Amino acid sequence: MIRKVSTYLMFTGQAAEALALYTNVFPESEASVRDGPVYMADWRLAGHDVMLVDSPPVHDFTFTPSTSLFVDFEDAAALDAAFAKLSEGGQVMMPVDNYGFSQRFGWVADKFGVSWQLNLP
Repeated sequence: MIRKVSTYLMFTGQAAEALALYTNVFPESEASVRDGPVYMADWRLAGHDVMLVDSPPVHDFTFTPSTSLFVDFEDAAALDAAFAKLSEGGQVMMPVDNYGFSQRFGWVADKFGVSWQLNLP
């Protein structure tokens, strides 16, 4: 029987910086850092668990936009603020707009390469 499913984000030396950004973008989220030789943190956003870890070895791969964190918002101002912060130093794939499937939607890869789809249903 499955206990739970979490998103696992692997960084190379930037997990702490990423967690600082994410807790700033989403101040209602919760975070805790685990003790150990490798940086590992647990982050909870709207009931969803995300693990952030720094991989000691450098890999030949990174994040891809084919996997995203999809976040539904309750108001446009919060979506716009989050999009602005996440896009600093990142890559906007779809600017915030009404694309016909929701009131507002934007898609961005943050400066670490993590893909975010922000939505106002």
